[in-house]
Amino acid sequence: FHHLGNRTDSTENLSIWNWGDGRMDDDTMDKVHNKRNVHGDGGLYVGGVWLDTSEVAERIKARGDGAHHDRPCERSQSRVCAAKPDGSYDVIIIGAGCIGSAIARELSKTTASVLILEAADDVTQGATKGNSGIVHAGFDDKPGTNRAKYCWPGNQLFPALDRELHFGFERAGSLVIAKTDDDVKALVELMARGKKNGVKNLRIVLREELLLLEPHVDKDAIAALLAPDAGTITPYEYTIALAENAVQNGVELRLRREVVAINKRGAGAGELFSVEARHWETPSVAEKLPAFQAAMDAAGGVAWSPSPGTVMGGPAVREVYRARHVINAGGCVSDKIAAMVGDTSFKVKPRMGEYILLSKAEGPKSRHVLFPAPHPVYGKGVIVQTTLWGNLILGPTARDTLKKDEASGEYVVDQAVRDEKTDDIMAYILMKCRKLVPNFNAGNTIHTFAGVRAKNTTGDWVIGPLAGVPGFINAASIDSPGIAASPAIALDIVTMLQAAGLQTIPDPKFIPYRAPIFRPKDGYKGLKMTPDIEDAWSCKDPRSNVVCKCERVTEAEVVDACRRSLPIDSTQAIRKRTRAGMGHCQGDPDNYCCEQRVAAIIARETGLAYEEVGTRPWPASSMMPKRIFDKADLQHVRELNEDGRSVTLAGAAL
Repeated sequence: FHHLGNRTDSTENLSIWNWGDGRMDDDTMDKVHNKRNVHGDGGLYVGGVWLDTSEVAERIKARGDGAHHDRPCERSQSRVCAAKPDGSYDVIIIGAGCIGSAIARELSKTTASVLILEAADDVTQGATKGNSGIVHAGFDDKPGTNRAKYCWPGNQLFPALDRELHFGFERAGSLVIAKTDDDVKALVELMARGKKNGVKNLRIVLREELLLLEPHVDKDAIAALLAPDAGTITPYEYTIALAENAVQNGVELRLRREVVAINKRGAGAGELFSVEARHWETPSVAEKLPAFQAAMDAAGGVAWSPSPGTVMGGPAVREVYRARHVINAGGCVSDKIAAMVGDTSFKVKPRMGEYILLSKAEGPKSRHVLFPAPHPVYGKGVIVQTTLWGNLILGPTARDTLKKDEASGEYVVDQAVRDEKTDDIMAYILMKCRKLVPNFNAGNTIHTFAGVRAKNTTGDWVIGPLAGVPGFINAASIDSPGIAASPAIALDIVTMLQAAGLQTIPDPKFIPYRAPIFRPKDGYKGLKMTPDIEDAWSCKDPRSNVVCKCERVTEAEVVDACRRSLPIDSTQAIRKRTRAGMGHCQGDPDNYCCEQRVAAIIARETGLAYEEVGTRPWPASSMMPKRIFDKADLQHVRELNEDGRSVTLAGAAL
């Protein structure tokens, strides 16, 4: 299924929207809003348009030339070495989240030599991993800000990007729900702001139409602002697609590299930066590497936390890389990266956002991304949306983890936020979401998690060349709606690099296409399950052998992910690429042992010992007492939802 055929026509002609006024044609109202398709189940979303399984082979350009290999990458690095003959690079990108990966993909269209340094054990392990996956339209961003500058242009690039990279993009649309006359005034203000930002197709729908669009919305709703261009993606799948394609086209990636210093010889534009990184490995792997063992004492060890509750690290060795240009896409540590070259103009103030994920049984409760009327300080609010894969997701909170100490003027940890009870956090999310959709069943919770957004002291994204340090460019401290803006930011960063002297000669060998890792399933047709793990490999056809029952992931899909252009050595990496372990049972070993099956495949493919394969961290950022929920756990969540209490969280909106 790597080669699904070439398109014979353009999905541009498949739009169901009347772009003149933002309305759907009457003939398509029932098709789109009374039967919601789920990505991968009988078809795929491609470029915002749903394609049935029968259409996929005919319509998807999935040539993916060069993406598939007969073996995995070496550990912690891609196959490609992009260094020039003298060992230096044209550009080093620090950070492999959605911003860094989007920039890398744009640069891979040229002959420039590019290196990505990422501190975690995989791409998209930081803020990009733990967010809503909304491709915002850009109507609520303050005019004149970087958010307003990049969001709408970025939004408009997603259909074409998805037609090339096949990460899955659904143009679901969004609705901001009004319940009072003051809320309606806020909708009018948002629409006016959106128009200033260049956002098209916005309109206000009244109660009758709103209830047709969203039958489960709270009956006190009287109007909503409709943004039909808003979309839904899976943020880590989007970033993986960008990074895969960038590396496929010659960009070099090195994982487990924590940047600790940046120096520059001289102040001239032609001088090289020296970027020092600590390359860490897990202890069991490091002890098998003689060169690593001999040098690691000088660098010490690394303990890296890419997301709440997750700490990774081990012994480290010092490495030095050289480049003429450095891009700071370090997310929540971008202030520390900037400070390495003397830029102390901003400080990241991490904002915590918790989520509750419900099963696919609850997915039909929302057809659009549903927002409350906005809060003047805490932004878009706690939302209800159906994910690309059909789950209902509730959240996030917006809890500022740092506060300013009035005596010292320094930012310190807000202990009230740090010590907030998880029951109160969950009850707060449920309380807010009931005001949008009252009838979801909280007892269908399958997972909870958190992400951290890179808010900062300037109030806006930090994007642009750094004065006095030629060749250093910030793409820093980018929070929501950063995913929507990422492709537009990437284009602008390339323009800034050109202005700084980078030669961006188009690469005639650039391959724009990436094949999807998964293939759409029609129920369990053609699939073979082996409930007894002892029989896990009795099915001789990897394309039929199911390794994750809930998400219908096959052995062939796991093998394909292992052999792509990015290095993989953990079940978490496969989870993000194939959804193995993301289903209703969340990898319950008493159900199908999917994580154990995946770990066995990774060990077989990479040559790692089974015990050396990384597994899903626990508790990470979960708010639940155990990874696999029992009836008592789910009853407790129901009670949190049903007790009707009003909850106020420290550092969050009322």
